[in-house]
Amino acid sequence: MSTKDRLLGYLKECKGDWVSGELLSRRIGITRSAIWKNISKLREEGYVIESSPRKGYSLSRISEMLLPNEIREGLDTGVFGRGEIIHFRETDSTNARAKELAIQGAPEGTLIVSESQTKGRGRKGRSWFSPSEAGIYASLILRPNMPPNEAPRITFVTAVSAAETLLALTSLEVAIKWPNDILVKNRKIAGILTEISAEMDTIDYMVVGLGMNVNNPLLPDDIEEKATSIFIETGKRFPKVRIVREYLRRQEKYYRILRDSGFEPILRRWKELTNTIGKRIVVEMIGKRYTGVVQDVDQEGVLILKDEKGAFHRILSGDVTFM
Repeated sequence: MSTKDRLLGYLKECKGDWVSGELLSRRIGITRSAIWKNISKLREEGYVIESSPRKGYSLSRISEMLLPNEIREGLDTGVFGRGEIIHFRETDSTNARAKELAIQGAPEGTLIVSESQTKGRGRKGRSWFSPSEAGIYASLILRPNMPPNEAPRITFVTAVSAAETLLALTSLEVAIKWPNDILVKNRKIAGILTEISAEMDTIDYMVVGLGMNVNNPLLPDDIEEKATSIFIETGKRFPKVRIVREYLRRQEKYYRILRDSGFEPILRRWKELTNTIGKRIVVEMIGKRYTGVVQDVDQEGVLILKDEKGAFHRILSGDVTFM
């Protein structure tokens, strides 16, 4: 544990109380000048620490950033988030950074988070609005022992995990829209981008990216009718670290269920949370467009659509719009 982290831990133990610089110096075993330098670093990370020549220091507010030590504190997982957590103030894309690390051999469970993204991405190269400190932009490296054709199951695992996280921590009514959108009142609050590197019969690695609108007070004009945030829905800011911890816990839980019990339990829970089955939709695919009613999602995660002429179509991937 670094000197800075030890100092922070002690300030947390005494949160709300004043602690003298002399006491901190003796407790941690560094000079009072070094105490001040580390206090300055903690303030740069978003911790609100008051100081007084007579009283010393007092931690009055925890950082709202997705800092590795804050994510690990109270994290109830065995692998996910337990190893390396890479934190950026800003990066182009957490998925891009995760893929670089995966190529270099980063182990399963490695987590990449950023406070903002300059080139946040969604499906099919779309951009993801990623303003500073408003949302969660997180990518997890996985190395599942499964054939490449089963990779879409991981998106279902992630959708269930993200939806359950919001249900557990907020009062929001959450639904999953096939294949990878998390909705509140039919507006998108989170999205999933799964990317894969594989050979013919084996997966080398997968990167699962989660983007979630948390403390966004406003959204751009071009998406404000289609998207929302926890803040917009509740009028209150929400600690992002709590969401990341809960998401990692549930992601690991369902990832293990998929490994040990197969896809059926995942799909069953997904169907309990989805608002897509039974809906009349338009689905746009490359060079094709279908209109009809969703009959089911099968054991491969494929959407079954019945069109106006009574014909059935198996949709592996596409953009769905409710009618």
